[in-house]
Amino acid sequence: MPLSTAALSIATWNINSVRLRIDLVARFLGERRPDVLCLQETKCRDAEFPLSAFHKLGYPHVEISGQKGYHGVAIASRLPLFDVGKRSFCDKEDCRHLAASLLPVGAARPLRLHNFYVPAGGDEPDPLINPKFAHKLAFLDEMAAWMKESAVAAEDAMLVGDLNVAPLEQDVWSHKALLRVVSHTPIEVEKFGVMQEAGPWVDAMRRFVPEHEKLYTWWSYRAREWEASDRGRRLDHVLVSDSLAPRLRGVSVEKGARSWDRPSDHAPVIVTLDV
Repeated sequence: MPLSTAALSIATWNINSVRLRIDLVARFLGERRPDVLCLQETKCRDAEFPLSAFHKLGYPHVEISGQKGYHGVAIASRLPLFDVGKRSFCDKEDCRHLAASLLPVGAARPLRLHNFYVPAGGDEPDPLINPKFAHKLAFLDEMAAWMKESAVAAEDAMLVGDLNVAPLEQDVWSHKALLRVVSHTPIEVEKFGVMQEAGPWVDAMRRFVPEHEKLYTWWSYRAREWEASDRGRRLDHVLVSDSLAPRLRGVSVEKGARSWDRPSDHAPVIVTLDV
């Protein structure tokens, strides 16, 4: 399929082990054919990443940042990637960020793409007794400081990934029930907001789904009838610079992928931009 000269599609997906779910990745890419796919929680070292599978699927340009068994991010593209970089946060080398630029066909200037996997934060929302939660809060603080200092969103830029925060009341199945649950606590929501303003970033998904409507990208493995109960959260995000906001064409949550055999607990999200 030729690359579109009118639009660019970028997908983000926490795959929860790219080697374990490479067949699901292949199915998704075959059915949806985004120009770019950003993955989180790849959970493998760079040497073990299934590069050949992506090449066979028509994605010859792949950048990876991985480690054994944990975390890891990757960008697979039908377009060439350049100015590839990564940044460590909180003095940890845990492969949670990967950036690259691409020049869409017909575009006047490059698009800078940032792929993030923010720490989940554990179960107890108290940084004094839970180091994982303390790490998450510090990570969000450092993201905000870096974005403001470096003017990350001053260019045509997009930030995607599993940010592990559901910031709005309608981003969770029950605002009241989840106020003390990691991912929707007031302190996480506050720090997410500071990070978003540091861009400033535009919430691409909420440009198409009003804030008063429910919007989820994640459903727990613990729920046997996850689709019927629909107790989801929006943990995956697409944020764009002010310069890209007028070019947003659409966003879709590919919820059907959550029903595939041995799925990730996250659904892919696809954003489409006018070029």
